[in-house]
Amino acid sequence: MCTGFKNFTTISEKLSAAELVKILHTCFTAFDRIIHKYNLEKIKTIGDSYLCAGGLPVQNKTHAVDAVNAALEIQAFMMEHAEQMKKSGTEIFEIRIGIHTGPVVAGIVGIRKFAYDIWGDTVNTASRIESSGEAGRINISEATYQLVKPRFNCTHRGMIEAKNKGKIEMYFVNYAV
Repeated sequence: MCTGFKNFTTISEKLSAAELVKILHTCFTAFDRIIHKYNLEKIKTIGDSYLCAGGLPVQNKTHAVDAVNAALEIQAFMMEHAEQMKKSGTEIFEIRIGIHTGPVVAGIVGIRKFAYDIWGDTVNTASRIESSGEAGRINISEATYQLVKPRFNCTHRGMIEAKNKGKIEMYFVNYAV
């Protein structure tokens, strides 16, 4: 699962670095708690992007459902957070969430500042699924949809152009059934 905030660069130009970090800390702390609840592994944050994965370090069969459940909670948190920000007159952060399912390689590379990471086309595709979505929505790939369709109501979006990936079959998750 990848998340990103709509118009982050534009919004960040209007805030001090301290204000920006405070908002990101609030959001990412909530995300950390949510993904922990669903046994997902936080991989990293880069700027406004948050990357986590299911089914590792121990494989499981529920990773896709776990990721969608976490995404629904993150979506709900961000809606509440936006209301609080609106009341305080602070810039509103709208989130895009993308989920793709597939194989990855996990581990540590290099010799300095070790950081657990994941690699593979699945990671790149998840990022493109996120950026091809809409603010406030959870966008999933066909591969994820096939694993979660009995548990979630989804809207088929069709083949959507994704940067450097071509057209990818995508769905919006609406709610759990």
